[in-house]
Amino acid sequence: MYVLVFNCGSSSVRYQLIDSETKKAKCSGLLERIGLPKSVLTHRVNGEKHIFENDVENHDTAVKMILDTLTDSSIGAISSLDEIEAVGHRVVHGGEKYSTAVLIDKEAEKNIEECIPLAPLHNPANLMGIRACDKFMPSIPQAAVFDTAFHQTMPECSYMYAIPHEFYDKYRIRRYGFHGTSHRYVSRRAAQLYGREPEDLKIITCHMGNGASIAAIKNGKVIDTSMGFTPLAGLIMGTRSGDIDPSIIPFIMKNEGVDADFIDTMLNKKSGVLGITGISSDMRDIENAAWNLKDKKAQLALDMYHYRIIQYIGAYTAAMNGVDLIVFTGGVGENGWETREEILKNLTYLGINPDKEKNRCRGKETVISAPGSAVTVMVVPTNEELEIAEECLNLVAGRRK
Repeated sequence: MYVLVFNCGSSSVRYQLIDSETKKAKCSGLLERIGLPKSVLTHRVNGEKHIFENDVENHDTAVKMILDTLTDSSIGAISSLDEIEAVGHRVVHGGEKYSTAVLIDKEAEKNIEECIPLAPLHNPANLMGIRACDKFMPSIPQAAVFDTAFHQTMPECSYMYAIPHEFYDKYRIRRYGFHGTSHRYVSRRAAQLYGREPEDLKIITCHMGNGASIAAIKNGKVIDTSMGFTPLAGLIMGTRSGDIDPSIIPFIMKNEGVDADFIDTMLNKKSGVLGITGISSDMRDIENAAWNLKDKKAQLALDMYHYRIIQYIGAYTAAMNGVDLIVFTGGVGENGWETREEILKNLTYLGINPDKEKNRCRGKETVISAPGSAVTVMVVPTNEELEIAEECLNLVAGRRK
């Protein structure tokens, strides 16, 4: 039997079919340009890639196309949808209602819908995927796994903002944090590799990709995370600014004569390393410009990027009164050994002795600190789809008892 994992965006659907026994992906794919001409489905199975172009007008059509592909006699991975035991959905925002994954029923759908003001770009698409699956696979249980859930263990002093309390009462403005599925997976996997239980450790997980966040996980529970009310806060990212002085916003609005929508677009899509350099949001392009072309703005972007990560690791070490494990994951965290090297240069005060040779790895589980280091540093590739599948299976098994 299999678990089908969906990650539905506003114009795309990612999917992965995971074997319930082996925990390995049977196939995976991405359908892009939903609602636009010439939608593209890229389906990977048995080491082969199959690409199809078709006009896909909405998420119903997208899910139907994916299900038809999964059961296709020539390139499919299963012979019937009856082989699917459950469907797991990545849902970005569960608000304060959910600290764990949940089986989807009408009440859960209603709660996800009520969180749309907190995630207006993501939750509607997540719901469309859920409802499409219910339409075409009504007898198969579905589960929602929330990006925000793992961070719901944060204490009040960590998640509250120092603004009038009425805005929390009215709108639940607080720190939520994101990338929770990734932080949960890599922290538990790192603890397993370390030979200890997460409940016995202080772990800092660094999810570094185009979007990036850091979490402080003490005794298996998140006590702080860098993203906030939205994914904009915290680290410098590909196109997001990360933390800035809030007074910058009205200053730019007054002096440039722009509105809130302009500011929102600027901070989310035109800032970060793209905004600093004007070159790219991809760290590989920034590194090439800095190191090979000697571009000063690119070097500045790298320095700022590294500095912010070092700051957060230091702050979270203090918040937990120590740290046992530091874990790098995400596209940059897993593959950017040069970035890891620069960051670790400024963490030797923690008793970290980096192993330069072991650090020169890409995309594999590795301890990159030398034996005897006071803090162990690891690279652990994230596997959010597997985490979603396992949480989904646990829920389905619990329902059967």
